[in-house]
Amino acid sequence: MLANTDAGNVVTAAQGGAEWGYRLLPLLLFLVPMLYMVQELTVRLGIYTGRGHGELIRQKFGAGLAWLSTMGLATATIGSLVTEFTGVAGIGDLYGVPRSMSLPMAGLALLVIVWTGSYRRVERAALVIGLFELAFFVVAWTAHPTLEALTKDAVAWPMGNPHFMYSVAAIIGATFNPWMIFYQQSATVDKALQPSDLTHARWDTGIGAILTQCLTGAVLLAVAAVFAAGDGAKSLSSVGEISVALIPILGGQVGRLVFGLGVLGASLVAAVVSSLALAWGVGEMTGYRRSLEYRPFEAGWFYGVYAASVIGAAGLVWLIPDLVWLNIAAQVLNALLMPFVIGCLVALAMTALPEKMRPRGWYLRLLVGLSAMTSLLGVFGGLQALL
Repeated sequence: MLANTDAGNVVTAAQGGAEWGYRLLPLLLFLVPMLYMVQELTVRLGIYTGRGHGELIRQKFGAGLAWLSTMGLATATIGSLVTEFTGVAGIGDLYGVPRSMSLPMAGLALLVIVWTGSYRRVERAALVIGLFELAFFVVAWTAHPTLEALTKDAVAWPMGNPHFMYSVAAIIGATFNPWMIFYQQSATVDKALQPSDLTHARWDTGIGAILTQCLTGAVLLAVAAVFAAGDGAKSLSSVGEISVALIPILGGQVGRLVFGLGVLGASLVAAVVSSLALAWGVGEMTGYRRSLEYRPFEAGWFYGVYAASVIGAAGLVWLIPDLVWLNIAAQVLNALLMPFVIGCLVALAMTALPEKMRPRGWYLRLLVGLSAMTSLLGVFGGLQALL
């Protein structure tokens, strides 16, 4: 779940901290239980049905809804990949590495990681890269936010401000990526997890949910501490601008290197995960072989979709450098898709799982209540800013 803290999250959190101070921090923490419940359901579905998310939607609700879900996945994945490669290019720009070098190198690394390893090896490689994201905690600690400012902003939500609500929608969309749902369920199937593995998987999911939100919150804290006013007047739209803004906290080259490694790790992990999610999702609809346990020549379409996603996104960022505006817009799009995505997930849990494993009682009421509340808030925020 470290992939949830990607370059898009970093820019979204930084923009939120610059514009609104610490006001969005309570929302990030509030979303932790919901994030856990959503991801835990995907694990449960993967273990007890042995099918990926798209395949299960097709089986239970028909091909039409499954293709619609897959198109939503493709849209979200493209937006995410563009933000990841924009992040990679931004880090390269900080150190004078041209995009003609940084983007092909990153793309090649992503292809090699997946083409040369089984699921376990790919997962380990992603975790090692993702460890660089822990640098965000160092950045937040160095910022030394005051308790008084945190408390004051926590209760000062300008709900009538459409720009603030747009930021709310972006934070929600950054937390609930459609490709994370597809990926987690398909990865559970690919790892061949059994019911005996459920407790361990739940612990992994819970720790991941807390960690990913805390990492995003760390970026928001650091930027908010620099822009102490938080009056909605500031704007940060790229990794380079964020790095420059954090100079008072990061200090010299070492601090900037720490932050750069964090963003690079976040971007690469999310690029692997989102591309695999799309390859799995399309495979579940078309029926081609789809597993990291197959070699590239054994599952050509699976690896081909993965490669096309990576190469296409890298090429797009190379050819059209000014795509930073997509960072936050992509997160808002995720928020607008959320009612459909979460609705399908809950419906699957209530129909595809064995009776004893379905959500029930207070847990079901909490799941539905949080899902409805979060979805409505995300859609309201996204539409209010657009209308």
